[in-house]
Amino acid sequence: MPLSNTGGKSIERVVVLVKALPHAGKRHGETVCCAGVTLDGQWRRQFPIHFRRLKDKFSRWDIIEYEYRTPKDDMRPESRRVQEDTIKVIGSVPPAERSKLLHPIIVRSTAAAKANGQTLALIRPRSVKFRAKQKSPAEIEQEHRAYVEAARQRTFFDKELSELSPCPYAFTFEYRDDDANGHAATCDDWETTAMFRKFSARYGEKHALELMKKTFEIEYPTKGIAFAMGTHSRYPDVWLLVGVLRVDEPAQLTMRV
Repeated sequence: MPLSNTGGKSIERVVVLVKALPHAGKRHGETVCCAGVTLDGQWRRQFPIHFRRLKDKFSRWDIIEYEYRTPKDDMRPESRRVQEDTIKVIGSVPPAERSKLLHPIIVRSTAAAKANGQTLALIRPRSVKFRAKQKSPAEIEQEHRAYVEAARQRTFFDKELSELSPCPYAFTFEYRDDDANGHAATCDDWETTAMFRKFSARYGEKHALELMKKTFEIEYPTKGIAFAMGTHSRYPDVWLLVGVLRVDEPAQLTMRV
């Protein structure tokens, strides 16, 4: 529920779970699709967000407050048109509270989520396999040109942005859901790419990919892994992998007591 509603605008607070990779578009320039849940577990989608131009930037697990309107060009029920200059970080969810918040909203599969009328969902992937495919020079050049053009799109009051550098790899996950169906999904999670860049700068690309494989195939599944899934704005039956999260399984929480 919104905190208030004045002048056609509402205010709500959301725990950030998803920051998708920046998208370079002709209409809005460089934007990021974000999503999260309210403190009572209701999904919300925030788009378009000009993240690198924000005054108050946020990270996964931060609690943000903002004014919004219901968009007229996006019929997905969780979507919000956020007034970017009202975004404020007002706190964060500590690790010990994360599973308590999210475990109740986990669904068996995207099919189950669709049956519930959802266009955002959290699932538990099983038998996870992490894959990294090197992009071709042509793919990297195409992304680079798009980022350069998007960085140039600004108003008189915006500061100039340096163009983003494309990631040299596309990351995919193969997994099974709790309905025993197999899937393969390209990862659109900004934090997964940030993990690659961090490990690569420290250890080199080869070792970075080995560490990511260990993280996503062993460490996260052992303790608790969750995929944030969202439908495509123009193709409602297409589900995208927009976030890879560490969310403890209830058994892990019991073992810690």
